[in-house]
Amino acid sequence: MTQFDIGTTTRVVDGVLRSRRSLRAFKPDRVPRAVLEEILNVAATAPSNSNTQPWQVHAIAGEPLATLGAALLAAYRENKLPPSPHFPDPLPNEYAQRQRDFGAIYYKALGVDVADMPNRMRQTEKNFGFFGAPVGLFFTIDRRLAPHSWLDLGLLVQNVMIAACARGLGTCPQVSFARFHPVIAQHLSFKEHELTVCGMSLGYPDRDEPVNCMSMPRREVHEFANFDRFEDA
Repeated sequence: MTQFDIGTTTRVVDGVLRSRRSLRAFKPDRVPRAVLEEILNVAATAPSNSNTQPWQVHAIAGEPLATLGAALLAAYRENKLPPSPHFPDPLPNEYAQRQRDFGAIYYKALGVDVADMPNRMRQTEKNFGFFGAPVGLFFTIDRRLAPHSWLDLGLLVQNVMIAACARGLGTCPQVSFARFHPVIAQHLSFKEHELTVCGMSLGYPDRDEPVNCMSMPRREVHEFANFDRFEDA
């Protein structure tokens, strides 16, 4: 590969990585199955421990998506399923502060006051309608596996988002679905040991929605990387 090729590839890859966003408003335009299969095919190049490839993906669209979405919304409103906490309680302060910062930016983009719980709940309910996206994905893992295999699945999920972004599509990974595993497993006929890790909305972004234009702050390299033992040759 020539230096020019490396430079071009770097710019393209970096551009896709930096342009990816978790989107929460989509156009209704359908995504062809062939495009989705292409995305999953390239995403499956993700590395995994001893090449175990510990992932399953369930794709859903059309009437089945609407039916499942309605069931998820009903389950959310009934509030009978046990909670599935995403974080420890209490969340250590440095992470809690970033979470609060996210909430402030997110609800400001929506034009919703952070203290306005009814409107916040209405926004949360949009999760279960896949934010209007025409495709829903559910990522599952064999519950008998150890945490390192969950890392492998995470690499696949990231690959899906990057491959979709490179094709002009948008995504939103949603851990909120994990709590509703019983509902999802029943609708999608999961195998005995399959466990819902997360879901994802996928479709063409609605670029006119302010919620899709917000930018989240990222820590600088010097804030999370340690080079004390790094010797430049």
